[in-house]
Amino acid sequence: MERGKKRRREEEEIEAENRDANHSLSLEQNLSFSDTNVALRMMRAQFPQIDKVAIQPFILQSQLYSSVKDRTQVDRELESLRRDKVVRIFKLNTGQDDHGIMFLEDYLKQLEHVVKRMEEKKQGDVDVFKWFKGHVIESKLEPSIEHEELYALLSLGGQVKDGHISLLINAGLLVSELWF
Repeated sequence: MERGKKRRREEEEIEAENRDANHSLSLEQNLSFSDTNVALRMMRAQFPQIDKVAIQPFILQSQLYSSVKDRTQVDRELESLRRDKVVRIFKLNTGQDDHGIMFLEDYLKQLEHVVKRMEEKKQGDVDVFKWFKGHVIESKLEPSIEHEELYALLSLGGQVKDGHISLLINAGLLVSELWF
């Protein structure tokens, strides 16, 4: 009799372990961890924190390529992260064909910091930053934008002047080479 109880208890324990294992598998299937995303998050965590410099973490695409073996996989996963509005990719004004990658939340923090600094110094019309955030960042996911398209999107917020564009360039949110 004791042997039958023991066997039933063992079978119940095995069933419980199988249920837990199946639950863990379903969690793993629902969470997506890509090599690119993990590498980006690790690099972001290693970004130097300097007290007097208020720049949010960014990663060079070339760094990412050197950390993940398959460049095609990196490109596919970056494209997916960009479309899902997890990251922003932007062309760097270095004269080389390199891009910077920033998590969208960091990019928005950088934007907020710029607005706060400009308000404190009373440097120009900060409304353009609200227009930029609400109309350009939300709808334009690509790393570059044409002059006419930028004006069209910004004008959804208000009357755009050349001075507004200069403010965005001086704040580091636009690269001036896009305007030639």
